[in-house]
Amino acid sequence: MKALLIGGTGVISKAISRRLLLEGHELWLINRGNRMDDLPEGAHLICADINDEISVARALGGQTFDVVADFIAFVPEQLERDHRLFAGKTKQFIYISSASAYQKPLSDFRIDERTPLANPFWQYSRDKIRGEELLMRYYREEGFPITIVRPSHTYNEEKIPVCLHGPKGSWQAVKRMLEGKPVIIPGDGSSLWTVTWNDDFAKGFIGLMGNIHAIGEAVQITGDEVLTWNQIHRVIADALGVEFRPYYVSSDFLISCSPEKWDLRGNLWGDKSNTVFFDNAKLKRLVPDFKAVVRFDQGVRRALDYIRSHPECQIPDPEFDSWCDRVIEAQEEALAKLRQ
Repeated sequence: MKALLIGGTGVISKAISRRLLLEGHELWLINRGNRMDDLPEGAHLICADINDEISVARALGGQTFDVVADFIAFVPEQLERDHRLFAGKTKQFIYISSASAYQKPLSDFRIDERTPLANPFWQYSRDKIRGEELLMRYYREEGFPITIVRPSHTYNEEKIPVCLHGPKGSWQAVKRMLEGKPVIIPGDGSSLWTVTWNDDFAKGFIGLMGNIHAIGEAVQITGDEVLTWNQIHRVIADALGVEFRPYYVSSDFLISCSPEKWDLRGNLWGDKSNTVFFDNAKLKRLVPDFKAVVRFDQGVRRALDYIRSHPECQIPDPEFDSWCDRVIEAQEEALAKLRQ
């Protein structure tokens, strides 16, 4: 299979790239080349900015592919560009959408591909929905061979999945645990969530590549393990060898007092504060041998081992740390006044 990935160095696409090469497929990447160390050995690199359509068209040189997958398309205009570049030049075009596009608030916590798409809280998700609608129109009106993939919370050795973090990533939340500080968990921590190791995700994704039964379909890919946010943070604390010290704050309060640039409204109301349970029956019907095998406690230990041995992954976020302290102090002061 000759596959072209647009991106190829992200949490999801890196695992897919590795697995494709291990399985002997011919892999091409369109990448700006800013992170050369992350590019897999054996891949053919088209060093270009996908947003420079003329340069990319020239660099492609009329090549055709069995599969093209775009991991960095976020708005419909980027998919219109992909359509111009690849219509008639690929047997399958895969768009990476998002499970956050599903209905919020949910009418049923059990989610499958028939769940309505509607998210009034997060522009990111609304743009993904518009992208799906555009591609389905291309498929229905002209047969453009699309497959839509909806990941949820996927992580790898460089990412620790926590419910709340600042714009610089999750390390600061982990650092708070190591320092014995309380970690803020929205609500009471009892809502359900699913996290998926990126190599497990890659198995399902590659099973959809070149799969004629996936054309014209939307498919979600997650693991089947379901955890509460309390369990997720407790597992992280256990892996660190520290006490689990949660501090519960309502999502409404966190959204109201957070900097607008963090977009907690989208991240919480539009995503993580909702209980979700993914039904992956459709994926397993299309890819019968798919099975997520990395349990969360196993994945977290792998990630922490990697991060602790790679200082470049330990990105501090003093603004987020200070904000957490102020939120906790404010809530404690309010409680003290009410108890007088």
